[in-house]
Amino acid sequence: MESEQSSPYQKMGEAYAIGAATKVELYVKQGLTTGYNTVYISLSDSVSNRAIENAHITLLPLMDMGTMKHSAPVENPSGIATNKLFTSAMVFTMASGSMGSWAVEVAVEHSGKKGKATMPLTVTESAKSRLKSFVSKADNSKYIVAMLQPEAPKVGVNDLELAIYKAKNGMEYPADSSLTLTLTPEMPTMGHGSPNNVSPTHTSKGHYKGKVNFTMTGLWHLNLEFKSGTTLANSGNYFEINF
Repeated sequence: MESEQSSPYQKMGEAYAIGAATKVELYVKQGLTTGYNTVYISLSDSVSNRAIENAHITLLPLMDMGTMKHSAPVENPSGIATNKLFTSAMVFTMASGSMGSWAVEVAVEHSGKKGKATMPLTVTESAKSRLKSFVSKADNSKYIVAMLQPEAPKVGVNDLELAIYKAKNGMEYPADSSLTLTLTPEMPTMGHGSPNNVSPTHTSKGHYKGKVNFTMTGLWHLNLEFKSGTTLANSGNYFEINF
């Protein structure tokens, strides 16, 4: 990693994967919040401190609520580091606090060795509208929808990116590619929408991409309709954008 003064990354935790003789460090560019978070993992040999740049890594976030535990959607990194960092993501469905506490278990395998490191995490409530969920009218499955873009909305056409996961159970949230989305932006205080929008369609690994056009600054609702085949799965959910 770069020096603390020049690095764009903030260390969120570190621990040792004993069986893999590996030090695991977790970084973010900003603090962890509810919604979609890109996270960066650094691995190093616990004896030589040499960077490990080829490894199989699996993340398991866990919310401990005392009487029960549940996980959250994750995107595990590829096996190859870029600039000594493995890029991944976690989608936190609730904040740390009186209801429970988060930790992440990082399973590491490289050079024939395996081990797990566990570290506590602090997750705060996002100030922006970044996460929605619904139970599908088509199959009664629960879906989690996270908004990635636009991060810095502007007047004009903006990239829109959502990530959608299907809750298989409390511990597994596979990425979903099966839904058809219809986007209808609306400015509720002005009573109008906007032209030239592109409804998000699936690209890869549960990510859906489209375009949203903001014709002026202010509060916008990104109204979304979800279909499973020809059956309406959900309507009425929206993300707020205010700029």
